[in-house]
Amino acid sequence: MRLKEDLNPMLLLLFHLMVWIYTAITFLPSYLLSWISRSHRNSYGSEEERAKRPKARSVLGRPEGPYRAVSTTKRLLSSLHPGVDTLDKMFEYAAMRFPHRDCLGMREVVTEEDERQSNGKVFKKVVLGEYRWISYREALTAATQLGSGLASLGQRPKTNIAIFCETRAEWLIAAQACFAYNFPLVTLYSTLGGPAIAHGLNEAQVTHIITSRELLETRLKAILPEVPRLQHIIVVDKKPTTWPGYPQGISIYNMATVQKLGARPENATFERKQPLSSDIAVIMYTSGSTGIAKGVMISHSNIIASITGMAERIPNLSEEDTYIGYLPLAHVLELCAELVCIAHGCRIGYSSPQTLADQSSKIKKGSRGDTSVLQPTLMAAVPEIMDRIYKNVMTKVEEMNSFQRTLFILAYNYKLEQLSKGYSTPLCDRFVFRKVRSLLGGRTRVLLSGGAPLSAATQRFMNVCLCCPVGQGYGLTETCGAGTICEYWDYSTGRVGGPLVCCEIKFKDWVEGGYRSTDRPHPRGEILIGGPNVTMGYYNLEAKKQEDFFVDENGQRWFYTGDIGEIHEDGCLKIIDRKKDLVKLQAGEYVSLGKVEAVLKNCPLVDNICVYANSDETYVIGFVVPNQKQLLALAGQHGIRGSWEELCNIKAMEELVLKVIAEAALTAQLERFEVPRKIRLSPDPWTPETGLVTDAFKLKRKELKTHYKDDIERMYGGK
Repeated sequence: MRLKEDLNPMLLLLFHLMVWIYTAITFLPSYLLSWISRSHRNSYGSEEERAKRPKARSVLGRPEGPYRAVSTTKRLLSSLHPGVDTLDKMFEYAAMRFPHRDCLGMREVVTEEDERQSNGKVFKKVVLGEYRWISYREALTAATQLGSGLASLGQRPKTNIAIFCETRAEWLIAAQACFAYNFPLVTLYSTLGGPAIAHGLNEAQVTHIITSRELLETRLKAILPEVPRLQHIIVVDKKPTTWPGYPQGISIYNMATVQKLGARPENATFERKQPLSSDIAVIMYTSGSTGIAKGVMISHSNIIASITGMAERIPNLSEEDTYIGYLPLAHVLELCAELVCIAHGCRIGYSSPQTLADQSSKIKKGSRGDTSVLQPTLMAAVPEIMDRIYKNVMTKVEEMNSFQRTLFILAYNYKLEQLSKGYSTPLCDRFVFRKVRSLLGGRTRVLLSGGAPLSAATQRFMNVCLCCPVGQGYGLTETCGAGTICEYWDYSTGRVGGPLVCCEIKFKDWVEGGYRSTDRPHPRGEILIGGPNVTMGYYNLEAKKQEDFFVDENGQRWFYTGDIGEIHEDGCLKIIDRKKDLVKLQAGEYVSLGKVEAVLKNCPLVDNICVYANSDETYVIGFVVPNQKQLLALAGQHGIRGSWEELCNIKAMEELVLKVIAEAALTAQLERFEVPRKIRLSPDPWTPETGLVTDAFKLKRKELKTHYKDDIERMYGGK
């Protein structure tokens, strides 16, 4: 994606002359630095050359597959280290190799205050201190003592225990305690509402739960009468130490108290029954984008296989790396990413979406966000977060004066051209993109993207401006997050890479949707993932398990993903559709809702969008969360005035936004029947707290349909 700018001919000629001089001056040092850098690693070549290199091949030579990574055509890999086949052994192995290295870090709150906004709303702002670290040995001791303490409180091996907590160091310590003592860990998102929490706890028959003070008081306390089996609550915070006002029969402890209990000599000798690789490590309740959350049973061997596959795609992973953890640890992407880091001795510094950067919502103006302090080298992100970074930077580019903006655009396009040829641009990175790169701390070398498709525009922006590759990947909770990840030298967009070394993929024809493995030029169909990373099925849902999972004649487990993909000549997978997102209009046209949304999210006016289609109707409609700055500018251009909420409810604004969206859709070559004919503007963003998106920011279509029920009737002429 090249950036464009309208300039008068003389100014354009002047800048072309400047960029020619710049190129001439920087070519030799850039080429030498690039040559020196590449002499210490494999030469990756131009995009065209990289695209021709095989990443995977069909084992049987058939278009439907199965396809495996070129390095694993004989067998799939399922372990990182010999004999390390369970997660407790992996943590012990890491603590033995890196006993004194920093393991887990958290920032302390220095000050906290309420800040009143111009619209009357009050936001809590914080100033945070430096990171405080515990070593691998200290983390192992803390986990062992906690596990022993839980056992002394009656928790038994192979009996479920729940964790309902924000992403923080205590979450991972608690998980390691459960892995070590063979307590299957039931994970619940911290944004879940009362009914979903009660459903998970009751279905899993939980008696012990680990949570935070805030979640206990704001979410858990209200539903305690609905979970009669629950007896023990362990709070990860240090204060308070007494908990009045809770029902009889409920015991509440601080995590530190339970650890002290476990450290007592009489409890420290408690016989620990280590898990087998086939034992359940986690029952992970999915975020429920299509209905009630399902508990996915994940064994120790599933996770070990998954992190083996992921680690192979992260170059030079070592104890010198720093990872920033801020996505929900109850999501399989974040959990496996952190366990990959633990297995290699990396340090993990914790954050949150509200404190991630200097400009984040909870960071007091003038103080530093977590990326500025931590300066991570590794980071996982969902496309929603990367789209925000992209749009924020591009908005600032638009606000630059003409000289600055043109310089940025010329540098962007120059670097894009050099990347396509396989060259780096060290001087350009240092003098033009350093400020943008500093948004993530300035040292990020690999970004792992998952959870949803990443737009080509955002991926190109990350490659160019953040000066690091984006490893776009594909996986599901049911495959323990593993499936595919792009090689970090592959800068192609719109694809999710070849299969990992722990699994393989094949296609099943979906005749109704018109996708077959015999399609040309690329075989297409529903994606099936098989291998040791494929999980054990759904907890207490045997019928659903038999519907979505199967075991082949060789004893290998497979999962029907419901996603539609195509395989390219080099073995890279591209996700092109989803069975549940395909709607047939009254006139017979099929509309892929996800495809339309992915295209329209590239429009600067759109922060988020949900496309909706009723099979009884002839056209598509949409719900749009507009970009506030862009919408206010559009209103100003047309003399429309009002508050933010008023603007979003003015029909004239809907029509103006719809016109911009339609132009963007047709420019992206969507069919006319795919373009929304009517829209509803939403003044409020969709966050996991609203219940309209999952914790990975995937749309919850059922909830959105209910939320906008009246608008759907209006847009389809019902009102």
